[in-house]
Amino acid sequence: MAAATRGGEGQQGHRRSLRARPVPGGAAERAQPAPPAAAMPCRSASSSEPSCPLPAFLPPSSPSVPPSRPPSLPKPQPGAPPPRPRLGLDGSGEECVSGAGRGRPSADLPLPPLPSLLSLPPPPRAPGTPPAHPGASSEERRAAGRADRTGQDGTEGRGGRQGVPPCTAQPSPLPGRRGAGGAAGGRAGARPLAGACSGAAMAEINLKFLTWAGILCCLIWSGFAQQGGSDCIKANAKSCGECIQAGPNCGWCKKTDFLQEGEPTSARCDDLAALRSKGCPMEDIENPRGSKQVLEDREVTNRKIGAAEKLKPEAITQIQPQKLVLKLRVGEPQTFSLKFKRAEDYPIDLYYLMDLSYSMKDDLENVKSLGTALMQEMQKITSDFRIGFGSFVEKTVMPYISTTPAKLRNPCTGDQNCTSPFSYKNVLSLTSEGNRFNELVGKQHISGNLDSPEGGFDAIMQVAVCGDQIGWRNVTRLLVFSTDAGFHFAGDGKLGGIVLPNDGKCHLENNMYTMSHYYDYPSIAHLVQKLSENNIQTIFAVTEEFQAVYKELKNLIPKSAVGTLSSNSSNVIQLIIDAYNSLSSEVILENSKLPKGVAISYKSYCKNGVNDTQEDGRKCSNISIGDEVRFEINVTANECPKKGQNETIKIKPLGFTEEVEINLQFICECQCQSEGEPNSPACHEGNGTFECGACRCNEGRIGRLCECSTDEVNSEDMDAYCRRENSTEICSNNGECICGQCVCKKRENTNEVYSGKYCECDNFNCDRSNGLICGGNGICKCRVCECFPNFTGSACDCSLDTTPCMASNGQICNGRGTCECGTCNCTDPKFQGPTCEMCQTCLGVCAEHKDCVQCRAFNKGEKKETCSQECMHFNMTRVESRDKLPQPGQPDPLSHCKEKDIDDCWFYFTYSVNSNGEANVHVVETPECPSGPDIIPIVAGVVAGIVLIGLALLLIWKLLMIIHDRREFAKFEKEKMNAKWDTGENPIYKSAVTTVVNPKYEGK
Repeated sequence: MAAATRGGEGQQGHRRSLRARPVPGGAAERAQPAPPAAAMPCRSASSSEPSCPLPAFLPPSSPSVPPSRPPSLPKPQPGAPPPRPRLGLDGSGEECVSGAGRGRPSADLPLPPLPSLLSLPPPPRAPGTPPAHPGASSEERRAAGRADRTGQDGTEGRGGRQGVPPCTAQPSPLPGRRGAGGAAGGRAGARPLAGACSGAAMAEINLKFLTWAGILCCLIWSGFAQQGGSDCIKANAKSCGECIQAGPNCGWCKKTDFLQEGEPTSARCDDLAALRSKGCPMEDIENPRGSKQVLEDREVTNRKIGAAEKLKPEAITQIQPQKLVLKLRVGEPQTFSLKFKRAEDYPIDLYYLMDLSYSMKDDLENVKSLGTALMQEMQKITSDFRIGFGSFVEKTVMPYISTTPAKLRNPCTGDQNCTSPFSYKNVLSLTSEGNRFNELVGKQHISGNLDSPEGGFDAIMQVAVCGDQIGWRNVTRLLVFSTDAGFHFAGDGKLGGIVLPNDGKCHLENNMYTMSHYYDYPSIAHLVQKLSENNIQTIFAVTEEFQAVYKELKNLIPKSAVGTLSSNSSNVIQLIIDAYNSLSSEVILENSKLPKGVAISYKSYCKNGVNDTQEDGRKCSNISIGDEVRFEINVTANECPKKGQNETIKIKPLGFTEEVEINLQFICECQCQSEGEPNSPACHEGNGTFECGACRCNEGRIGRLCECSTDEVNSEDMDAYCRRENSTEICSNNGECICGQCVCKKRENTNEVYSGKYCECDNFNCDRSNGLICGGNGICKCRVCECFPNFTGSACDCSLDTTPCMASNGQICNGRGTCECGTCNCTDPKFQGPTCEMCQTCLGVCAEHKDCVQCRAFNKGEKKETCSQECMHFNMTRVESRDKLPQPGQPDPLSHCKEKDIDDCWFYFTYSVNSNGEANVHVVETPECPSGPDIIPIVAGVVAGIVLIGLALLLIWKLLMIIHDRREFAKFEKEKMNAKWDTGENPIYKSAVTTVVNPKYEGK
C-alpha cells in the first residue's frame, strides 16, 4: 500500500524521500475543515425498510419505545443545519435510534451510517454553546476529557458520575433507554437493584447481550453499505479518468483546496455521498454519466398480403430501432428496448439442395414436379416467392468414389444410366418461374458413390457463401437439405489425402464446386458461422432412419428444423410448409462479437405475458404474423479500451437480414481533463499540467505540486521536514516523506484516515463507549472527540438531556435526586430506581392519606374521632364526579387514588403538592357503594332449581329401570329359546297292553 501511495504522487516503487523546499500556499495552508453533511439514516427495526437486521436469536418482541420527540430536542427550523443524531440500541431490537424519536427514523434528522460517523467532520455548534475545552491543545483536551469522567475520589467514573453504592442504581448500558421499573415513554435511567441484586443483574446481563449483538449487526450492515466507497478509495486513482473507471458511483472532486494536509491525490476519488460529506460542492464533483441516443428509428411495417402496394424487400421493416449510440461508463449499464414484428407477405427465397446418390432415385421423380406445386402453396404465405435447385453427391477422390475411368463415366452397375459423380452443382439459381424449375430438374440424373455418408456439408457451405451465383436477396432465406444418408464433416477428408481445412469461400466455376479435392469438409461450427452470417435458415428433410442424427445437428445449428421425408419424397411440400411455419414462429436474437470488457444481457417480453432472462431472454416462441414482441437489452462496459476508440456491435434476429447497429462510445476521461492548463504556475513554476484540481507532473517531476525533481534527491535532507519537533519518527510512522511532505498511508478500513502535517492525527483512536468511537455521539478528530450537542465527556458518553430522568410526576428524579449523564443519582437513601420513584419501605400516598380523606369527606373511618387533630394538614375540595378530578399534565405532582371505606364503598380522590409545599386533595363527594342482593329472584331460582333437579333425577331413575327390565326380559326370552326337553322312556314304565301271538296260527 505504501508503494501505491508513492505512486499516487509521482512514480511507482520510489523508495527514497525527495528534496524540496516547502511551497507557500500549499495544500496544508489551503485545507479547510469540511462542513458536516447529512447522510441517510440507519433505520430502526420497526421501520418498513430494514437496515440493521437483528440476529435470529434475539426475541421477536420486546418492550417498545414510543415514537415521541423528546422535549429537549426541538423540531429543526427550515434552513437550519440538521442536528447530529445519536446512535443507540434498546431492548426492542431498535438498533439505530435517532435523536428525533425513539424507535423510528425522522425525515428531518438524518442519521449517517455508523462507520461514516467515525470520519465525519465536527457538527456546527448551536448558538451560545461554548466549545468543549476552547483554546486548548489536543493534549490538554485529552487530559480535560479524562478529568471529566473521573470522580472526586480520583477513580474513573461513568461520565463524571461519583461512586455508586452497590445494589442501588446502576446505569443502563446505553443512554436514552429506560431501565426496568421506570415510567413509560422511552425515558432512560438506571436499573433498580434490591437484595442480592440477582434479578436485576440478570436483566442487565440480558440487556447488555442484546446491546452488543445489535451493535455488531449494525456495524456489519454498515460495512456492507460502505463497500461502494471502499472500491473508489482502493482504486488509488491518480487522475479523474482512473477514478471514474473505478466504479459507477465514484466521483472526483476538482476543488483546489479539497485535500487536507497529508492526504494523497487519490483521496479526491470517493463515492458521491462521501465527497459531499467531506465538503466538496456538487458543482466541483466530476461524475459523468452514460447515455443513449437513437439515430434511426423507423416504425415497423404494417403490410397485408394481397395489398396493392408492392414494397421492395429493403423497404420492409421488422425491427426497431435500427441505429443508436450508447455512451458507456465502466460499471454503468445502458438499457434500450428493441421491438420485433413479423411482417405479413414478407418475401421468401427457397433453395432446394438434393442428394443425387443412387438411393435417392425414386425421390428425384417426385421432385421434378416440385416447382409449380410448391409455388402454389407458398403463394398462400407470400406473393413474392423464388425457388432454386442444387444437387450434391461426394468428393471425387478415393475412397469416396471409384476412380476407374468406367466408374467415373457411369458409377452405377448393370444397365443403369447414371451421370458422372460430382461434389456440388448449382442447377438453378433462384427464380420466380416454377416451370423453369420443373424443366431443369427433370433433366437431372442420379449418380453414385461408394460410402454411405454424403458430402452434403461441402454443398451447404457453397450455397451459403456463393450469394451472387445462388441469387440470394435480403429477404427470408430458406435452404431445404434433402437426403437419406448421413454426412461427412471436418477431418474425414484425410481418408482421401485432403488435409487443408475448408476456407469458407466460394469456389463455383460454371456452377460446379471445383475445390472439393483440395479442401476438407467444413466443420459444424464453421457451417453455423456461415449460415448465421448469411441469414440462412436450414430445413433438413431426411428419412426416418436418420432422424436422430439430424435432430442432434439441429440443436447445434440455430434457426434450423428437421422434417421426416417419406421414402419417395412425396410429402416434401407439406414438410417445407410445416418447417417454415415452425422457424418463422420463433425469433432469436444474436449479437456480433463484443469488444473486450463489454457484456450484454437480454430480457424478453413475449406473447401472453411470458418473460425470460439470461439465455432464454434472447428468444420468443409461438409468434404469429403481425405479432409484436419486445426485448430489453442491457449493455455494460466493465473496462475501457486501451486506446479508448469507439466500437460497433450489431444485433439481429437469426434468419433475418435486418439488424440493429449500435455504436459504443466509452467514457474514459473527465470533461475537466480537456480543460487542463499545461505548464501551469500552480504546478511549481510550470512543471506540470493543472487539471481537475490536481497537478499532473511533467516527466522527471514528482510531488503533489511537482515541486521535486528526480535528479535532485537527498533523502536525509528531506526527512528533516517530515519529523515533528523533538521526534525521531518520520511522519509519525504513519506515512512516507515525499518531497519534504508527509503523505499519510491508507488503512485497510477506508473509513479510518490518518491526517495532519506529520500524519499525527487520525479519526479512530478516540475514547470509546459501548464499543463505539465517541460513543456514537460525536466525531473523532485528531484523536479527540468533538461531541454533538447535548453530549459531553472524553467519549461523548455523558448526555446532558434530562428527559431520561423525568419521573412520572413531571419532576426530575422525582425531586429526590440529581440527573447526571442521563441517569438519576438518588440523594434520599429510601428512594431508588431509574427516576428515584421506588421506595421499598414507604407507604403509598393513597394508603397514607386514606383515613384522613375518609373522615374529612364522609365523617367516618378509623380517624373519625381524631380527624380535627390529625387530618388538617391538607386542603380538601369536593367534586361531583371522577371526570372533575385533576388530570395528569399539571405542573404539580399528582397521584390518583381509589380506596375502600368501612362500608365497603369505593371512594376516589387525588393528592398533589404544589410548589409552596401545600397539599391539596380533590375527592369525589359520592362514594360508589355496591347495591344489595334481590332476595325474591334468588329464592325463586333456588326452588326452581331444586324442582328441576328432582324431576331430572326421577326421569333418569325411570329410564334406568326401563333399560334394566328390558335387559332381563331379553335374557329370559333367550333362555327360553335355548331350553331342550328330555324325550327318553322311563325304564320302570311298563305298558298296560300285552300282545300275544299264536304260534300255530298260519294266517288262514
